Amino acid sequence: MTSNATGTPDTKVEQSLTLDWTNVIFFGSIHAVALLTPWFFSWSALGVTIFLHWLFGGIGICLGYHRLLSHRSFQVPKPLEYFIAVLGALALQGGPIFWVGGHRQHHAFTEHEDKDPYSAKRGFWWSHMGWIFYPRSTFFYSSSYRKYAPDLARDPFYQWLDRYFLLLQLPLGLFLYLIGGWSWVICGMFLRAVLLWHSTWLINSASHMWGYRSQDTDDNSRNLWWAAILTYGEGWHNNHHAYPNVAKAGWQWWEMDMTWWAIQSLSALGLAKKVVMPPDMNKVS
Repeated sequence: MTSNATGTPDTKVEQSLTLDWTNVIFFGSIHAVALLTPWFFSWSALGVTIFLHWLFGGIGICLGYHRLLSHRSFQVPKPLEYFIAVLGALALQGGPIFWVGGHRQHHAFTEHEDKDPYSAKRGFWWSHMGWIFYPRSTFFYSSSYRKYAPDLARDPFYQWLDRYFLLLQLPLGLFLYLIGGWSWVICGMFLRAVLLWHSTWLINSASHMWGYRSQDTDDNSRNLWWAAILTYGEGWHNNHHAYPNVAKAGWQWWEMDMTWWAIQSLSALGLAKKVVMPPDMNKVS
């Protein structure tokens, strides 16, 4: 997100919700620029958008920030872990400590109206994006969210990446401009960011409201097929909430999980170790 403030949370702030105009302007501006896409469209730019959505979203966020860093469902060599984390930072969803800390709070206090950053019990729009526009210090102050990601908070590289992730957009934008001009910049950066934000946020919102439940959990997590397609397998959310540290989200043959395919590829290359599998593989295709 746009703010990784430091300091001690103000309990008075926690008691009231205040609109953060910095976040409104930041996210609103990127959405506005993305609307210019029809005037800058090209087939190559569309290809770049799709590729970067997968690279930064499917590999950086789903595989990296989520299954690797948040849940440690498998292990890779540290240099590769750092590289994947950089891809996640390029997705423009916040630094790794912020993202992981918030997600671990979500699992520790799922759907709790005060302790879950994007609690679905506050409504669809709150869990989708409202929690960003009305940020609470518990989730946005580094002194708070770092407590939920101590493994990352101790690492100097993750400390740097959490603080300066926004700066990575500068070389990315320059690279896209030099290769494909403004068409690639508008589509590859702004349109891609908007599409990736909303597909990721759908897991917080839609996947806690619609879909089927195959696992008995204490929350309202759901397996939602179309959300899984948009998020490379993350939409099998009920499976995930039942066993968060399992690397495989899609457990049945019809539950397509592209992120799992990537983990399998890393495992075949000898790069992914200690891959955590579902508890009863006899029930998994």
